Amino acid sequence: MTRGGSQPSAKGPSDYFTGTVRIDAPFAGSEPARVSGATVTFEPGARTAWHTHPLGQTLIVTAGHGRVQRECGPVEEIRPGDIIWFSPGEKHWHGASLTTAMTHIAIAEKLNGSPVDWMEKVTDAQYQGGSENEEKEKR
Repeated sequence: MTRGGSQPSAKGPSDYFTGTVRIDAPFAGSEPARVSGATVTFEPGARTAWHTHPLGQTLIVTAGHGRVQRECGPVEEIRPGDIIWFSPGEKHWHGASLTTAMTHIAIAEKLNGSPVDWMEKVTDAQYQGGSENEEKEKR
């Protein structure tokens, strides 16, 4: 058992994130288990870089309002209770909305010791691709 609050919060590394991101309660199974994950909080406008997961990833949104995008797909809005699955090798990003923070639990399995392959950063234009949807939701 790992007690809540027993691990320090960590800042999301700027190589892999844009904006202010906090990573809490990271976990990893012991061999032969491959599971790993963490609770991640994105401040408004913050997001991951493009990335893939060799064995896929599950996100469980626990608070706020966020966005996800799969390569060549639209920016989609996500909210508490949403569960998002990214298939193995599927290029994607995720983060907060323009105006609201978002927290999710991220779960992935390691392949050859790594649960993620990081790529280029998401541009402001790519991130803002969903701003029309957000404006419609406010009305």
